[in-house]
Amino acid sequence: MENARNKYFMTVIAALITIVFLFPVYWMVKTSLTPITDLFQTPPRFGLTNSTFAAYVDNFIKNHDMLHYIGNSFIVALGTMVLSLLFAVPGAYALARLNIKGKSLLLILLLAIQMLPGITMAMPLFIMFSKVHLVDNYLGLILADMIHALPFAVLILRPSFLALPKGLEEAAAIDGCNRFTAFTRIILPLVVPGMMTVAVFCFLFGWGDFMFALTLTTDNAVRPLTLGLYRFIGQYGTEWNNLMAVATIAAMPIIIIFVALQRYVVGGIVAGSMKD
Repeated sequence: MENARNKYFMTVIAALITIVFLFPVYWMVKTSLTPITDLFQTPPRFGLTNSTFAAYVDNFIKNHDMLHYIGNSFIVALGTMVLSLLFAVPGAYALARLNIKGKSLLLILLLAIQMLPGITMAMPLFIMFSKVHLVDNYLGLILADMIHALPFAVLILRPSFLALPKGLEEAAAIDGCNRFTAFTRIILPLVVPGMMTVAVFCFLFGWGDFMFALTLTTDNAVRPLTLGLYRFIGQYGTEWNNLMAVATIAAMPIIIIFVALQRYVVGGIVAGSMKD
């Protein structure tokens, strides 16, 4: 009886916490569907009365500028994900499975870079990228986001490699595989959950970046959605319904990715947390 009561109590607490966390999402969607004349009613209405899709029609059907910004965000996010995985996978493998001098120092350096706020790197990257013509360039944005995402990716992937039995490479060598073949054919398939986790978070690094996009772009042709949202924030007010409509569409890829890949993300986060 007491266990059932505790489970009921914990369920109620979890439901309340979930409601608190999801309420801002609901309010965002509700604001996007509310006419501009009803946004500042007192007291505020929590229901979806007088809902209209005018903000979505204006920004995604009548005007295609936001679709262009979304396309830019996809290019930057996908590029960040691919390049981060390309460098993080061998880097994490080397730090986990190879005898490298100064490995502890490298890990401390990765942690230090990860803790640096983006604003401290924005100006040095702008100075450096402006000299090699990477300002107002997709590649410049991708490289900047990758610099920020790569330490995180290596630190997340390393425990996945550490959790694998040390005899895998030796068994592969007995069967005639060299180290590269053992890495690609045996080791990599076993760390797919960790790679999926890193892929998701690196995509989100690129998708949600604002600081590097603000610093490294001046041309709307390459600006991502995070800067496109600022079109609705003016000197004399904010177009809240339009802003929230675009923000709702911007959040959809994130929600879809986490719902579709939830099993891989959770498995990748906990992979390597325990050893037999």
